[in-house]
Amino acid sequence: MKKVVIGMSGGVDSSVAAILLKQQGYDVIGLFMRNWDSTINNDFLGNPNLENNICPQEEDYNDALKVCEKIGIPLHRIDFVKEYWDHVFLYFLDELKKGRTPNPDILCNKYIKFAAFVEEAKKLGADYIATGHYARCQDGLLLRAVDSNKDQTYFLSQLSANQLKNVLFPIGELEKSEVRKIAEAYDLVTAKKKDSTGICFIGERNFREFLKNYLPCQEGDMINIVTKEKIGRHIGLMYYTIGQRKGLDIGGTKERLFAVGKDLKNNILYVAEGEDNPYLYSDSCLVSQVNFNCEKRPTSCMAKFRYRQEDQPVTITYLENGNLLVSYQHGKAVTPGQACVLYDGEFCIGGGTIEEVYKDGEKLWYLLP
Repeated sequence: MKKVVIGMSGGVDSSVAAILLKQQGYDVIGLFMRNWDSTINNDFLGNPNLENNICPQEEDYNDALKVCEKIGIPLHRIDFVKEYWDHVFLYFLDELKKGRTPNPDILCNKYIKFAAFVEEAKKLGADYIATGHYARCQDGLLLRAVDSNKDQTYFLSQLSANQLKNVLFPIGELEKSEVRKIAEAYDLVTAKKKDSTGICFIGERNFREFLKNYLPCQEGDMINIVTKEKIGRHIGLMYYTIGQRKGLDIGGTKERLFAVGKDLKNNILYVAEGEDNPYLYSDSCLVSQVNFNCEKRPTSCMAKFRYRQEDQPVTITYLENGNLLVSYQHGKAVTPGQACVLYDGEFCIGGGTIEEVYKDGEKLWYLLP
């Protein structure tokens, strides 16, 4: 009997993934990863939504334990707090200091869930590892999930071909509604548990309050890029990304305001009116830290520049230094620090980090040093 070590998060997706693996005849072992020390700032204490002031991480572990006991598999627990700090969190802070918009979930998958986790799984005798991601793996190739609304291949784009070997994604063939039904049929404690929507280590915490513990918050002027008028104050450049509308409802403008640029030296946030203002659009970008998980090297394919964004057709120029010049038509809010993820049909073939953004051959000044 082949042995599978599955990452149990305390959520419904990994719970059902474990059930499916048992049904398929595997010897299943659960492994709960503790990647963040939730007691550092104690900012969960006093939260009226938490019973008995139990931090969300411990609550997740307790739920994972209940699920494993119910379906009859062992659950181990491992700390990756140091690994997470070194490989994910410090990078996250450094990118924010530069005014960029990092994606820590991608790094978490690359360095923690499919690296440190794998080494621990090997110690437990694993033939395969599994997670509750909405994705599929076929002959070592990464494919989109059947449920396009939940597909998570964007966050798996930095995995290498070697990391994708012997990986199982049990729920990749299911719709989210089917996952819920299976959990309800087994009467799991996670059946109706709300999906996690926060950044991987921050979770459901207040993002602004959390960051105050690590980066100084400095308010500054908000300036209309068209009229050059000061129209308000921002709460700190690190809390804004290009194309953002939330938090910019200051009134006195005909249309909604959108963030279109940052001046780090002078601590200025530039905004423009209207979601179709020209300052939000570009036609190419430079992509670094490029990873391909297969032998395909297309000159044209589809790409996502943000998780919830629709695919866009792109053409790719391969540069001598290993970077890519990715060209497209009328791309909106393509932002330094975010991921450019490449797709060939159903296959997610890799991606990289957006370094610079261009329009008509000129570098856009999204970020002024």
